[in-house]
Amino acid sequence: MTTLNITFDGLSADVPVELERMISDTDVRRIAVELVRSGGVPGMQRFPLREDAFQHYVVDRFRGARGEERIYLRPKVPFGAC
Repeated sequence: MTTLNITFDGLSADVPVELERMISDTDVRRIAVELVRSGGVPGMQRFPLREDAFQHYVVDRFRGARGEERIYLRPKVPFGAC
């Protein structure tokens, strides 16, 4: 089981997703759009997003302490850039 964390509209929420393989950043963004559109993100209202809503978002991937995969989808931030 992979945990997808989506940060959108000032909110951040974890969604468990069942992935059978490694997916691309494009697929992460597409899945996130569908989850938000359908109201499938706990604590977030349903939003009618465009297909490219997360196009400029950053996808970060980490392993948890027990080896579980965590994927974070977040907006780019203005600080820390070179």
